[in-house]
Amino acid sequence: MRVWVLLAGLNGMVAVGMGAYAAHGLAGDALAERASHYQLLHALALLAADRLIAGGHRVAHGAAALFVLGIMLFCGSLYYKAISGGPLPVPMLTPAGGIAFMAGWLVLAVAGLRRAK
Repeated sequence: MRVWVLLAGLNGMVAVGMGAYAAHGLAGDALAERASHYQLLHALALLAADRLIAGGHRVAHGAAALFVLGIMLFCGSLYYKAISGGPLPVPMLTPAGGIAFMAGWLVLAVAGLRRAK
């Protein structure tokens, strides 16, 4: 089983669904739209990481894991705020997710620079 491809597909599905919900059910809520956008981009990034892993770049597993963490923290916290209308129980989840996204991109870049093993 290709876990990163599975997660990419599931995240892509959720991103499209939440984007539609944001556009129609939430009267175009900007937070949900932003979360959907970032989730969809990082679902594609998971596919890129999987391709590097398949090519022997094991360090790309770290990038994929960071992308999933970023989706959970960043996108999840924005979805929570958009749907609940209230503040987050743990306010630093959104920036922590953003940092996970940035770290994932950095690790993906490193994976691209390293020789396949």
